[in-house]
Amino acid sequence: MTKKEKVQFVINTLKKLYPNPPIPLNHKDPYTLLIAVLLSAQSTDARVNIITPKLFKKADNPFDMVKLSVDEIREIIKPVGLSPMKSKGIYGLSKILIEKYDGKVPADMQALELLPAVGHKTASVVMSQAFNVPAFPVDTHIHRLLYRWNLSNGKNVAQTEKDAKRLFPIDLWNTLHLQIIYYGREYSPARGWDLEKDSITKTIGRKSVIDAYYKNLKK
Repeated sequence: MTKKEKVQFVINTLKKLYPNPPIPLNHKDPYTLLIAVLLSAQSTDARVNIITPKLFKKADNPFDMVKLSVDEIREIIKPVGLSPMKSKGIYGLSKILIEKYDGKVPADMQALELLPAVGHKTASVVMSQAFNVPAFPVDTHIHRLLYRWNLSNGKNVAQTEKDAKRLFPIDLWNTLHLQIIYYGREYSPARGWDLEKDSITKTIGRKSVIDAYYKNLKK
């Protein structure tokens, strides 16, 4: 297969498996999505979805959020991990949104990245999922899979993002990054991986990855 054929195979396979992938983090607007994505760093979406209803019951907008103290926010979000940094970030960004943006989340990548505790990936998710602006947020699943599929060299997430944007049509980015995440969780996880069920890697995967998989099976 040529690289172009491999890319099309990935697109076709994912479209069949996940024709309408839902956004995995529960939210109702750009602000609640921003907070949920921030909380998901080094945590799971499932855990975040348990915590956010408790947080949003007290404050689901920046005006109510700044009425809470950093310690109060931290106490609610403790189960998702990194609560000291995240609670300060949530309070700080909420204050900035009020002071600079009338309490609204800006639909601008650079403005989002300047907010406390908001990195490039978080900003990309918000641009993609809240504002429908083409972006390709790269999480651990996408980073792992594009390496396994020999579509990126796997050096770092920044390079993986560049490769993904170069290879896949821009009109598919917002849907495709979700499809890859769901595929990674279901068929190509980091642990407990069964290559026989992973049709994409089995068909187009990096030879060294496949060889290493079968070598480990023999141990």
